[in-house]
Amino acid sequence: MTASIAPVLLPNIAKIPDEVSLDAVFADLSDDNVSAPATDVEGLKAVVARAQEDGIALRIVVVDTDPRGPEPLRDLATEVGKVEGGTVLVLSPSANGTYSDTISRVVLEEAQDRAFTGNPVDSANNFVDGITEPAPRWGLVTALLVLLVAAVAGVSFVAKARRGREAPPVAQQTAPVDGGHPTGS
Repeated sequence: MTASIAPVLLPNIAKIPDEVSLDAVFADLSDDNVSAPATDVEGLKAVVARAQEDGIALRIVVVDTDPRGPEPLRDLATEVGKVEGGTVLVLSPSANGTYSDTISRVVLEEAQDRAFTGNPVDSANNFVDGITEPAPRWGLVTALLVLLVAAVAGVSFVAKARRGREAPPVAQQTAPVDGGHPTGS
């Protein structure tokens, strides 16, 4: 009898973009929470300050090239977020990745979808708009929809009940007296 070998489950290894040095990113973030090309730093610092006014500890990392998919950007955001905490936005020319220990993944992904502009400052501003907008009050929306459906059902019930009372009675048909056979003359 041969022993079967169970597949070994390896932990997911973060796929940080090759050209990115985590040490350089952390060093760059240390003074202003921005790691980006010099031309974008001032605009991104303003976005970070705006996020802080809304109580969000935001860090922004901009990489120069697109990785082979969104996973490396998300992994980079996660690695930075695990060390720095707060919310991290990583931008490349045509993709982004996020991490947050305070904002739900649903809100992050919705804001992330709005952040595709090709311009890091505009993208970061769109992202901050997405995470700071008030969320819909789904409980209130649900309650209003339930009330609306109940009202429509009630109106429909009343209308059917009235129609039933107001309908003329169906004419009674009488059977011929002679047993139902036509009489001939």
